[in-house]
Formats: sequence, structure tokens, C-alpha cells
Amino acid sequence: MRRKVGFYEKYVKRGFDFTLSLMALIILSPLFLVLIIAGTIAMKGNPFYTQQRPGKNEKIFRLIKFRTMSNEKDAEGNLLPDEKRLNKYGIFLRSTSLDEIPELVNILRGELSIIGPRPLLVSYLPYYTAKEHHRHDVTPGLTGLAQVSGRNYVTWEEKFRLDLKYVKHLSFSLDLYVFLKSIFVVLKRDSIETASVIEHDGVTYQPLDVERAECMKSKGITK
Repeated sequence: MRRKVGFYEKYVKRGFDFTLSLMALIILSPLFLVLIIAGTIAMKGNPFYTQQRPGKNEKIFRLIKFRTMSNEKDAEGNLLPDEKRLNKYGIFLRSTSLDEIPELVNILRGELSIIGPRPLLVSYLPYYTAKEHHRHDVTPGLTGLAQVSGRNYVTWEEKFRLDLKYVKHLSFSLDLYVFLKSIFVVLKRDSIETASVIEHDGVTYQPLDVERAECMKSKGITK
């Protein structure tokens, strides 16, 4: 998929990202400090969580978030299931999107943009179609077109369609639309779920690798 890189994307977007994320970190620094202290207490240790994610051109970087699950283990030393490690504090962070604040550091580093396709798990990469890989032709974002179009209640095919639409039509006006819509979505706290497998209106939403592995298995395809 050939795409033309416009003036805004080439010369302006990164400057906006750096300036706005730096301003946000300065303004939110008191809240940042409070969440570090609260997270250290609630999680009984390191309040931060990092995970490898694919960035632009699928270059791997470490995404930084506030930890929303504890490291509680069973008698044999194995981590408890996610739903048992997700405490009330973690649910609060996810439902308010406050767990995303440390990603401002990723934006300052240039690993993330304010607006762009959300960086997904590295384990999902083998399950993309050839066309879907083009979602990585641009820098991933803190929020994106798919996130303001239903968040968790959108199929993977629709999410990728929206991601590719963003990549194709990336512009200042589109970024402004997504930015303003993101504020509305966060304040409304709509379509927010904390489980990895979601049931909504009779539809089951699963992790991409699980969903597509099951689909391939049903078709007799081995990967």
C-alpha cells in the first residue's frame, strides 16, 4: 500500500507530540506523583508496568503504563489469574484511563504519537493479514480512530479497517477530530471493559491471536 507523506505528518506532527506531551507531563506532575505513591501501596511494589509493543515499521519498544494488576501468586509460586490480580485500584485506573499517563514518556521519546493506531501485542503480529501490517506504517498512538469508534465493542476487522483508514488519511484535521473525540470518550467512560474476553450483546470479543488461531483451526490451517 503506497501512501503519500504529507507536510503535516513529515514536519509538524512530531513537534506537536513533543510539545503537548511535555506540557501534559508538567501539568499532570502532581497527579503523576500521587499515582506513583498510591500505586506503590496498592500494588505492594513497583507501580509501573512495561511491555514490548511494535511501533512504526514494527520496531519493538517498551510501552510504559501504571500497573493495574498485582503480582500475587499461588502457593506454588505461579501468578494468579488476571481477574484475581486486578484489584479495585487497577479497575479504577483502567476505567478512567489514568493507567495511560506514563505513555507520555513514550511520546517524548518518539516511540508513540498522541494520535495513531494503538500499539498491540507483539504476539499478534503473526496473525495480521498482509494489508493489516500497514497499520505500522505510521507511529502508533496513545489514542486512535478505532478507540473513539467503540473501543472494546468493535471487531478486530473493524478496528484494523479504521487503523488503515487513519494511515491513509492522516492529517491535522483527522488528528484534531480524534483528539477531541477521545476527550469525550474518556469523560463518558463508555465501552470500557477490564476482561480479556468480553461478552456484549451476544457477541464475544477475544484477543486477536486466540480468535484467529481458532478460526485457522476450524479451517484446518496450521501456523
